[in-house]
Amino acid sequence: MSLYYGNPVVGGEAAKSGSIIPGHEPAGIVVKTGQAVTSIQEGDRVAVYLAVGCGECSHCKSGYQMFCPDWKCIGFDLHGGDADYLVVPERNCMKLPDQLSYVAAAVSTDAVGTLYHAQKRLNISGKDTLAVFGLGPMGGAGVLVAKALGATVIAVDRIDDRLQFAKEQLGADYIIDGKHDDAVQLIREITHNKGCDSAIDCSGNSAAENQALDAVRAHGRVAFIGECKESLIRPSEQLIRKQLTVMGSWYFPIQEYEEITQFIVRKQIPVEKLVTHTFQISEAEQAFRLFDERKTEKVVFVW
Repeated sequence: MSLYYGNPVVGGEAAKSGSIIPGHEPAGIVVKTGQAVTSIQEGDRVAVYLAVGCGECSHCKSGYQMFCPDWKCIGFDLHGGDADYLVVPERNCMKLPDQLSYVAAAVSTDAVGTLYHAQKRLNISGKDTLAVFGLGPMGGAGVLVAKALGATVIAVDRIDDRLQFAKEQLGADYIIDGKHDDAVQLIREITHNKGCDSAIDCSGNSAAENQALDAVRAHGRVAFIGECKESLIRPSEQLIRKQLTVMGSWYFPIQEYEEITQFIVRKQIPVEKLVTHTFQISEAEQAFRLFDERKTEKVVFVW
C-alpha cells in the first residue's frame, strides 16, 4: 500500500514513479531460462528473493543482497510478481521443496523468512516467553515460528479479530488487547513479575516499540521489525540499566532459505493460515481495498 500512497517503504525513484508492477513475494514455475543459466531449469518450482544486488560486493557474496549499495527491490524498483510473467536473475530463484505449495511459498520468504531469521538471532527456544507486538502478517508469522521453536507466546495488538486469530488459528498462548489494557503490566503478571525473555515489534508503532522495551526482563532481547522512521525511547531506563540486547532485523540471507523451508516442512507449520484471502489478478482492486481497510490478513493472488 505504500506504493499506492506514493511513500514506498523501500526503493528509489522507480518505486515512486507508479510505473512498477508490484508483487514482492512471488513464487511460480520457471518457463524460460537464458543461455547462461545453469543452476535453474525450465519446470523448476521457485520462490523469488526480493533483493537484487550487484553479485560482486561483500554483502552479495555473504547472501545479504539487500545490503548491497546498488540493490534493487523486486516489486518496488523492479517489476514484481503481480503479472502473468516475471523476469529475475538466476541467483534470485530459490528452489521449493515438493511439500510446499505456491501459496505457502509466497509467505515463506518476507513473512516467515524474516521472522525465522529474527528469532534465530534472538536465540528463541522452548525456555523462552516471547511477546509479539503487532499481529499483521509479519506478527502472525512470528507467532507460528515461535510456537514451532517451542516458546510460550504472548500476542499483543489493538484489533480484536487479529487477537482471536492469533490465539485460535496460530497458537498464541496469551493475547493482550493493547487498546484497552496495559500490555506491559499484563506481561509482568503472566511472567510472575519477571518480564518476558524476548520481544519482537512488528507494528512499527513507537508506543509498541516502547512497550516491547519495557516488557522484557533484565538481560532480555528485543528485535524491531516493523518499519518506523522515528521513535523516542528512554535509553537509561530501558536499555542501559537492564542491559538489553536490541536489534533491527530485516529479511534473511539467501542461503538460509533452504533451512527456512525445511523448518516449515519438518515442523509441519501451517503457514497457509497466514493467508486469509486469495484472489485472481483481475480482482486486484477489491483485494487491495480490503487489505487497506484491514479486513484481511495476508492476501495472495493465485493464477
